[in-house]
Amino acid sequence: MKVTVKLKIPLLFLVFFVFIYTCERETSPANPNIPPNTLLANIPVEDDTLFALVSLYWDGEDYDGCIAGYEYRYITHHIFNGDSIVQPWTATDETSVILPFESSDVLNYQIFQVRSVDNMDDVDPTPDERRFYTVQTIFPETEILVPKNNQQFFVIEQTTDWWEGVQLTFTASDKDGEVVEYAWAVNNGDWHWGLDTTVMITPDYFEPLDGDHIIKVTSRDNTNLVDPFGDSITVKLVKPTFDKNILIIDETIESKFPIPLNTYYKDADVDSFYARIFKTNNEWDFEKKGMPPKDILGRYKLIVWHADNLCSFSSEADNHKLSKHIGDVIDYLNVGGNLIMGGWRILKSFAYAEPFPKTFQEGSFIHDYLHILEADETPLVPSDFVGAEGKGMFSDIKVDSTKLAWAFPFSGKLAQINTMPRRAGFTDVIFRYICSENSQLGIYRSSAVGLRYYGTVFNAIVLGFPMYFIEEDDAQTMAAEMLQSLGY
Repeated sequence: MKVTVKLKIPLLFLVFFVFIYTCERETSPANPNIPPNTLLANIPVEDDTLFALVSLYWDGEDYDGCIAGYEYRYITHHIFNGDSIVQPWTATDETSVILPFESSDVLNYQIFQVRSVDNMDDVDPTPDERRFYTVQTIFPETEILVPKNNQQFFVIEQTTDWWEGVQLTFTASDKDGEVVEYAWAVNNGDWHWGLDTTVMITPDYFEPLDGDHIIKVTSRDNTNLVDPFGDSITVKLVKPTFDKNILIIDETIESKFPIPLNTYYKDADVDSFYARIFKTNNEWDFEKKGMPPKDILGRYKLIVWHADNLCSFSSEADNHKLSKHIGDVIDYLNVGGNLIMGGWRILKSFAYAEPFPKTFQEGSFIHDYLHILEADETPLVPSDFVGAEGKGMFSDIKVDSTKLAWAFPFSGKLAQINTMPRRAGFTDVIFRYICSENSQLGIYRSSAVGLRYYGTVFNAIVLGFPMYFIEEDDAQTMAAEMLQSLGY
């Protein structure tokens, strides 16, 4: 019995000791977390003078855990201005940064600081730092290329395949660095930042649509400087009403008719001719008043443009002027206007210095809007255009030989007629070349001299000859059939 008692007492004592020791271990406070440490690389060199865009590198260590991230900031002392700027702490997971330091003074003293953050959210209480100078940086400069100031544009309430908005093209330069971002705004609206230097501003940015609007641009360089001035223009937007039918734009210069017609026929003769055949007195004299403004063009559903004088194209000044204002015509067509254009050497005027036949490339008005792929021109001598064969709904027409009877070297016929040997889709030939039976230029017989383009937004008719020298009865029929084809 005594032996049994002696064995139980030590065992109970051992269990009690273990219980007390365990309780003491569980209630003792944990070891405090050791904050992390941070070390910057030895570049840039302390107190060096640098360009404002600086690369910095660092590392962190934590003896009782791990690094979860970093925070950095910098303080700028303007040496000459005497003030200072303290930037806020920025969090990052990286161990390097390319930083554009604020450097608006001639010389700037920079203090860059970085601190580690460990897995317990403790930060390095003694951030590492690097001190250096930066020289003054130059602001970027921004310039609008398109549109021009006070330029007018047609505008409609929704975009289409032909009208995508108002095109804005701009550029920027930076004398001591590079431009990395651009921005544009309309009136007092928000800035829209991006990398594109050509944008289409859609109608939802203009409120209201009609009237003057200010378009502004700016840019940012690689030191984070934003052009403080930028560039701005005013554009006038016109919403077309199309409340009238026909406007005749008279670009015919009677003094450039063949000799002696240039002294016989006057502007009033041509004006009254077109007024009679199209049955309208809505006429705009291009020679006297230049290109009609948008608020005039936008009232008419159809523009009839005639340039019936003969051009030698000896210089640009001798050229027809339609090609110089084709941007306005394109703007008009894109929003739903329609066009009849014709004249003496009218297609040649779009490439007056180039040999014919000419292939018109994609992107040109003749290619994209008239769907003419190639144009040609008959020679001056011999003159043998006596009329045109109408196709489809169109009647035959004859040249008015009496008007040209004394004209040198035409002798009652027309010459230098523009033909259209190759066309693209959505076009119909409406007139084909008729020459004298004994003509030496039989190769042009039945060539297309009139074309009708059927578009989804606009329609167009182009004539490779001057209507004024067509017999008036035929010209009246011709005008009526063209208007009928266009829905008037």
